[in-house]
Amino acid sequence: MGIGNQVKTVLLLGSLAGLMLVIGFLVGGRQGLFIALTISILINFITYWFSDKIVLFMYKAKEADKKHHAQLHSIVESVAKKANIPKPKVYIIENETPNAFATGRGPSNAAVACTTGIMKLLNKEELEGVIAHEMAHVKNRDILVATIAATIASIISYVASMARWGAYFGNDDDGANFLAVIILSILAPIIAIIIQLAISRSREYLADETGAKIVKNPKGLASALSKLSNGCAAKPMKSANQATASLFIVNPFSAKAVFSLFSTHPPIDERIRRLNQMKV
Repeated sequence: MGIGNQVKTVLLLGSLAGLMLVIGFLVGGRQGLFIALTISILINFITYWFSDKIVLFMYKAKEADKKHHAQLHSIVESVAKKANIPKPKVYIIENETPNAFATGRGPSNAAVACTTGIMKLLNKEELEGVIAHEMAHVKNRDILVATIAATIASIISYVASMARWGAYFGNDDDGANFLAVIILSILAPIIAIIIQLAISRSREYLADETGAKIVKNPKGLASALSKLSNGCAAKPMKSANQATASLFIVNPFSAKAVFSLFSTHPPIDERIRRLNQMKV
C-alpha cells in the first residue's frame, strides 16, 4: 500500500507540473513557459525555507515546557528513536480543538505541534499513534511535497486568471480561440485544486501506514482518529486557516467527510478501516 501511495503522489505531482507548463506555454509561448517555471522555483524556495516558522506563528504555538509536558516530550523522543530520526521540537497550541500537525523541511529541523485539546482527549497509546503519524510526515518529507503541490496549484490559478483577463481585453478576433482560453482558464484552477487535494489525501494514508509501523500499533492511531473525528465535529477550530488545513491530522474545521474530490483529508472511516486491517 505504501509504494502505491508513493507512485500515486509522483503521478499527481507530475500532472500538476504538466498542467502548469501547458498553461504557461498556451498563454505566452516559450516566454510564458519560462516565466511559469521561474515563478515556481522562486516561490518554492521561499516556502521551503520559511513555511514552518510561518505556520507556527499563525497558530501562536509555543515550545512545550519539558516539565509541564513531560509525557508529551517522552512520547516524541521515544517515537523519534523508533523512526530513526532526530527528535523534533515540540510545540503546544492553546486551543480546545483536539488536533496536531508536523512542519519543517525535513527530519533535521522538524517540529510537532499539539493542541491543548488533544492532550486532554487522548490517552497515552492514542497520543503515541498521533505523534507517530506526524513523525511519518516528517520521515516521508510530506511537508516538502505539500509545499510543492500548493505552490504549483497557486501558480496555475494565477496564470489562468491572467489568461482570462488577457482574452477579455485582447485583440484576438478568433472566437474559437477566445472561447478555448476562457474555458481553460476556468477549468485549470479547479483541476489543479483537485489534484493538490488528492496528493494531500494520498500522503495522509501513507502517514497512517508509516506511523502505525513505526510504533507497531495501528489500533492506537485508529482509536485516536475516532475520538478526533468526534472532537473536531463538536469543537471545530475557529482560528484555522483553510490554506493550512491539510497540515493537521484531521480537518480542523470538521473531521466529517465532505465531497471527496474537494476534501483535504481522506474519510475518517476509511482511514480507521485500513488501520484496523493492518498487520504489523
